[in-house]
Amino acid sequence: MVKKVVNSSGKRKTAVARATIQKGKGLVRVNKTPVEIYEPEIARWKIMEPLKIAEKHMAGINIDVSVSGGGFMSQANAIRTAIAQGILEFTGDPSLKIAFLDHDRSLLVSDSRRKEPKKPLGRGARKRRQKSYR
Repeated sequence: MVKKVVNSSGKRKTAVARATIQKGKGLVRVNKTPVEIYEPEIARWKIMEPLKIAEKHMAGINIDVSVSGGGFMSQANAIRTAIAQGILEFTGDPSLKIAFLDHDRSLLVSDSRRKEPKKPLGRGARKRRQKSYR
């Protein structure tokens, strides 16, 4: 029994992507823009990875992704995680999970790394004011 609508999310740094997967004609949209014309091109390649791996499932599903926060590469990584998790949940295909994990674990697991907080007496997390030896 396949579900009608599946919602999934992916995160990377401060970028959060929310994907909605439902029955359709194979359309993929990112912030209402078709993924085929998504810019920059390197981010588009990153987003297309889970779509190419799950090519045989793509003909019957539509994916709408909304993404915010972070930079364009963090957004791309968040989008691909959201898409891969959603396709996996929608199809319920165990061989697809193996294919995703063989390609890249970050397709199914959001990156938990965050910025280290700034500490007192310094300009950032690790940098300190220089001592004068005169």
